[in-house]
Amino acid sequence: MKSILPAVIAAVLVMGMVQTQGQQLQKVTLNYPTRSGASWPLFIAKEGGYYEKYGLDATLVFAGHPAGIAMVVSDQAQMSSYNLESVMQASSRGDAPFAVVGASLNKAYFALMTRKDVASVTDLKGKTFAVSQIGDPPYNYTSAFLRKFGMTPRDVQWIAAGADATGRAAALSAGRADATLLTPPAYFRLEEAGFKSLGNLADHEDIYAATTYLMKKTTIAASPRLPEQLIKAHAEAIKRFYDDKAFAVKAYQAYDKQATADVERLYDGYAKANVLERVPYVLAPALQAVIDQQSDTKLAAQMKAFDFHTVIDNSLVARLVKESFFEKLFGPGVKVEEDRKAKAAFK
Repeated sequence: MKSILPAVIAAVLVMGMVQTQGQQLQKVTLNYPTRSGASWPLFIAKEGGYYEKYGLDATLVFAGHPAGIAMVVSDQAQMSSYNLESVMQASSRGDAPFAVVGASLNKAYFALMTRKDVASVTDLKGKTFAVSQIGDPPYNYTSAFLRKFGMTPRDVQWIAAGADATGRAAALSAGRADATLLTPPAYFRLEEAGFKSLGNLADHEDIYAATTYLMKKTTIAASPRLPEQLIKAHAEAIKRFYDDKAFAVKAYQAYDKQATADVERLYDGYAKANVLERVPYVLAPALQAVIDQQSDTKLAAQMKAFDFHTVIDNSLVARLVKESFFEKLFGPGVKVEEDRKAKAAFK
């Protein structure tokens, strides 16, 4: 009878390797503050096994602003996927414990929704816009959009309509507002109800709404390889996003249980506009846009005086470009994007 000993030994060795590999995975908690396409790289990295590929046992935790920043500061999370504006506001108030090591996107997928009888953006002059609160990111994004049509924030009226897109959508639907900026699927529902989109921020390259990889400086000091592991895992996830619609939709639904048709439509919009960044530099124009959009003059002055070089570090992305990591992952065609983003990167 043929001996089964070699097979048993091989099986034991394989089991030992698996256990060893499992023990080597570094446990990390990652915060996503929005259930939106901005969190897609994290969802795919988790569901696609890319965190594990780069040595991480990652747990994703939802917590909105300002809880996400608080999680990073208090070491409850090792990274958060956070909007640049909130990071800049928090950093400029004092000695920031943060480090921003990259940006997963520089555009936002918001539609300007209004009544069906409104023909153009300029027809909204003097009308009422719903925002969560004056000075918040949707307010600033709306102001930037209006400027493209020769209007300023003073050319319209503003009302605060609650903490999220649901409140803004309700204000428009109930007639308390004439227009508002909305993310999917909220604006999908309004379109079905007969409301009209006058454009999407994602279609405008010069309207910046960056989402960053936010970490604590002491976290990086304790785990110097962690930023690279995360950026590589998210780059792999972004490649999977562009290559595999079905998987991207499934991964999204694991964290935000929206209808498949809605997520597929969201995917199509993100893919068409190339929203997710293959080469995740933090861009200088994105920082300038945040400063320019501030409605609070004191806060704007505070940001202008602050040295964001103490917070934003593009050196890791620059090194990965030099090492051809993105070129090997995405193919030689990404070189054009690398060169373009390197010129615009915050230095």
